[in-house]
Amino acid sequence: MGILITILLYLLSVVWFFVIAHFIMSWLIRFEVLNVRQEFVGQVWYTLERILDPLYSRIRRFMPDLGGVDLSPIVVLVGIQVLQIILTGL
Repeated sequence: MGILITILLYLLSVVWFFVIAHFIMSWLIRFEVLNVRQEFVGQVWYTLERILDPLYSRIRRFMPDLGGVDLSPIVVLVGIQVLQIILTGL
């Protein structure tokens, strides 16, 4: 059981990293520090979009529309923290 929990904790850490990277890249793209037309930046951006969009879309269904503000990454990060606390307690 301990090995399974450790694997789940590592997977949650990877998802945490992806969400943080996506969040930072979204701000850098918005303020035109990064350009999606650059090959490497575009590949990283679209890969993160494809990985995280199923997670974000489920949360966006329940979130109220706040205009241009998307709080789904914050909800995902809080959810990951809660799951890590629960798994660590086991």
